[in-house]
Amino acid sequence: MGDYAAWYRTITAGIRRQKHGVQALRALNKVLTAAMYAAYPALVFLTLIRGGVRACAPYVLVPGAFFVLLSLVRRKINRKRPYETWDLDPLIPKKTRGNSMPSRHVFSCAVISMCLLKISLPLGIAGFVITALSALVRVLGGVHYPEDTLAGGAAGILAGLLLWLT
Repeated sequence: MGDYAAWYRTITAGIRRQKHGVQALRALNKVLTAAMYAAYPALVFLTLIRGGVRACAPYVLVPGAFFVLLSLVRRKINRKRPYETWDLDPLIPKKTRGNSMPSRHVFSCAVISMCLLKISLPLGIAGFVITALSALVRVLGGVHYPEDTLAGGAAGILAGLLLWLT
């Protein structure tokens, strides 16, 4: 992309113009994160109660193992974040340096959505709506490039496909 900072200013101009636009984006980021990270322990707990440790294990091992693997890959890539590379004012304040690609946040949402999908189509669909919104918010927030979120989402989906082998 040519001038990412100019593109970023263009796509965030409407949010910045709204009286509470930036606050709303930050609140949405927190709400989406909280929703997904509340759904996951609930899923693990209910699976444990209904089916025991054996039924619950894939829902812990698959996301956990791939989270660690993704973190290692991300550390190796160590891509700078948009606010490190370009002259832009991110809407979501973050001090993290590097480790932008792939987005672990979106990976987590996607793999949790795959877990939800394995037990319930409507819950899985709701999870993927949250995943897509989270990816959009992370880009609009200026903490990830679009390809960071796409890579994180794809990795989460691929990891989650292993649940169908269990």
